[in-house]
Amino acid sequence: MDANCINYANTGYFSKTIISYLDNDAALKPFYNYRPNMDGFTQLIQNKKPTAGRQVLANVLTEQYASISDAGFSISDFVSANIELLRHHNTFTITTGHQLNIFTGPFYFIFKIASAIKLCSQLKAQFPDKNFVPVYWMATEDHDFAEINHTSAGGKKIQWNLDAAGATGRLSTKTIREALNQYKGVLGMENHAPELAEIVETAYSKFTSLANATRYMVNALFAHYGLVIIDADNSRLKQLFAPIMEQDIVGQHSFKNIIETNNALQKLGVHIQVNPREINFFYLIDGLRERIVFEHGAYHVLNSDIQFTEAELRAEINQHPERFSPNVAMRPLYQEVILPNLAYIGGGGELAYWFELKSNFDFYGVDFPIIILRNSGLIVNNQTADKITKLGFKTTDIFKSAEELKTQWVKQHSQNDLTLQEEWRELQCVFEKLKLRSFKIDPTLAPSTQAIQARLKHAIDNLERKIIKAEKRNYSTRLIQIDHIKTDLFPGGGLQERNENFGLFYVKFGQKLIDELIEKFEPLTFKFTVLTENN
Repeated sequence: MDANCINYANTGYFSKTIISYLDNDAALKPFYNYRPNMDGFTQLIQNKKPTAGRQVLANVLTEQYASISDAGFSISDFVSANIELLRHHNTFTITTGHQLNIFTGPFYFIFKIASAIKLCSQLKAQFPDKNFVPVYWMATEDHDFAEINHTSAGGKKIQWNLDAAGATGRLSTKTIREALNQYKGVLGMENHAPELAEIVETAYSKFTSLANATRYMVNALFAHYGLVIIDADNSRLKQLFAPIMEQDIVGQHSFKNIIETNNALQKLGVHIQVNPREINFFYLIDGLRERIVFEHGAYHVLNSDIQFTEAELRAEINQHPERFSPNVAMRPLYQEVILPNLAYIGGGGELAYWFELKSNFDFYGVDFPIIILRNSGLIVNNQTADKITKLGFKTTDIFKSAEELKTQWVKQHSQNDLTLQEEWRELQCVFEKLKLRSFKIDPTLAPSTQAIQARLKHAIDNLERKIIKAEKRNYSTRLIQIDHIKTDLFPGGGLQERNENFGLFYVKFGQKLIDELIEKFEPLTFKFTVLTENN
């Protein structure tokens, strides 16, 4: 595929906050430590605090990957080597995370991981004496099943119908068969469809929990790049975080820190993504993940009969840290405590909420990572690319609205002069004479003359728009192709990556799809990548 890039600001799909961050806006500098560039990585590597739990981390990862080998499947030597490298002080991680969407959910899930893998290879080239491991953090403790129980492939929504409760990673996959068959049906039988169908069939039929199924599927797609997949729903990993859990639940520090930061961000016009609670932890057991609240001198688990005194709470955290699950405000801190991490790669909304968290990292003395906007991409197939070329557009023009593109095309192809610029210049000369004459008679008439000129300019512009609109009707058959292009590339008016699953693209390109994404993406350039299929 050929790659063409466009500035994020020119796509119309990214927030002012993210564009300001990429443009190094000084107003945002208090909310992060290091810039997302090689100089920033140099500084962070030099200043990075030691990671205490490396041996625990590597041991837990080894055990988690046993779910794959125990099912009779091999683990890539590259993955095993990367896990072992995590034991050493000169190894760092580049992390991205996402929910356990069925069949990986939206296409940008793949983009996140591709971005992390590419960045690791670039960092290794820059710092050859260090090791860099790409990590996918599975959001196994998330309990919002409605957000992950569906995906869309080829415009068809595929949904897992289940009345679910508790952490999604612990859900049984035994009821996913109907959704699995629907997904495989959409994939069809051509090209690489059987290959992907085998991956999803194995993932969701051979592994009984959604966490293990997701690990298998993502590993099948990315193992030969050394991607390490972590499930942080683990007692030993949470033991590393237990002192902060105890301190934060009792002292409610994250609430105070993040609220103060949010107030500062709001003054800059930043839209707040996450509003913290007094206690930013859930109580987690099978089938239940409910908020902890402090009421009437005790700690209560909502929608249950479970409660603790302060002494009982401290004992429970010490004995069963796995029962305490950080919410969105504390999960990043947990991540950075247990990983030797340098950067987090996420979407625009994720990065915006990381800005809210730096003061809390500072409070607990935990390194704040470099935050990096994941690569965004759009894949244009042969047929659509040919249409774009025949209409005289560049691939990057397609981010303009359909009406803008139609106006552009009509102005380029019409046999008539559709602009009234020449006529307006003549009228301006007339008005200059009128202004001079009226000024000689009475200088106070100048504003009235200017007002009449402004009204006439408005009328001339309206007339020009009507002329163009009339000419568009004359070319309606040709212009409808623009609507088809926009519908094909921007389903539902949104970005392809947010509305479409990767499956049908994999059917067409196979593993080469992922290879091309990693090759073409430039994580530190920060531009939207339009990938056009070669003829």
